[in-house]
Amino acid sequence: MFTALKTHTWAYPALEVVHIVGIALLLGNLVLLELRVFGRGAALPVKDLARLSLSLALCGFGLAAASGLLMFATQPAELLSNRAFTLKMLLLMLAGCNAAWFHARGSLARLDGLARLQMLVSTVIWLSVVACGRWIAYL
Repeated sequence: MFTALKTHTWAYPALEVVHIVGIALLLGNLVLLELRVFGRGAALPVKDLARLSLSLALCGFGLAAASGLLMFATQPAELLSNRAFTLKMLLLMLAGCNAAWFHARGSLARLDGLARLQMLVSTVIWLSVVACGRWIAYL
């Protein structure tokens, strides 16, 4: 399977497209929910929007993670020695910890100052993940 990803001219680029679609679903839906929490679209109930946007964000994460693992499998040694890749993995872990903390404390129901800060931090982390992903090819 990994040989096919390396030898077929369209396989790896197609996998990159799937990865980008996953990132778009993930980040786009998180930003949508954050905009609502910060006051945009006040007519939309937060709970209903969260149910939809977080489900789509989770699907996006699944696509990005699966395609990312396949891309990693084609060149693990090169990626493990790449500083941008290492930073991206650390940021992904930080994003997961932030999300776990956000949901464990019931931040979506509270929507207090800390919840808003957690959402803002989440967006910054995910944008940093995207930036590191782009830098992988250049380091």
